[in-house]
This record gives sequence, structure tokens and C-alpha cells, in this order.
Amino acid sequence: MKPDDRDRVYQARRILFKNINNPLSVVELAATVGINECYLQEGFRQLFGDTVFGCLRDYRMKEAQRLLSSENITIAGVAAAVGYASPTAFNAAFRKKFDISPKVYQIKMRGKSLV
Repeated sequence: MKPDDRDRVYQARRILFKNINNPLSVVELAATVGINECYLQEGFRQLFGDTVFGCLRDYRMKEAQRLLSSENITIAGVAAAVGYASPTAFNAAFRKKFDISPKVYQIKMRGKSLV
């Protein structure tokens, strides 16, 4: 991968993460950074080991963990903050990723901060 293309892929990831509540499509993202859609997808696989939206999903889940651990926020609030329109969809995605519900995770993490 050419250095210029690599820079564009990193730029695309920054844009994607900055707009987690309303992400651009792959086509829009590629056009925004001035790279071919196929190169963008392949660049994400090479540099980050995942697809564009796989990277977004992982980022959302890490951000959700941070919010659940450190802030007094509802599960619905976390879901909205990380770009899920439905708390139910967020709950399913979180459980799939971490094999624990967001509520149980939140309770466990709050318990650690009290000790």
C-alpha cells in the first residue's frame, strides 16, 4: 500500500470514529478521503485487520465499556451515545462482543470502583 493511500485510510478511520452516531457509508467515506472504495476496504483489512464497519463496531463497544465503567449513565443513554437507535440492538451487540450484558458489566465495574 502506498503511503498516501495509508494516510487516507487512517483519515477515513478518524472520520468514521468522529461520527459514530451517524457514520458515512463506505462509498461516502471513500469519496470523502479521495480513495477508491475497494482500496479503502482493503486498507482497513491490511491496517486494522477488519472491515470498515467491523472497526466501527469495535470502537463503539470500547466506547460503551468506557461509558459503562466511568459515568452514571443509563443503558439507553450509552446505546444512544455510541450510535445505536435501539437499546435492544445495543444490548445484543454488547452481549455478542463481551458475552455479558451491559447492565451486568456496569454493575461489576461500579463495584470495582467502590472497593
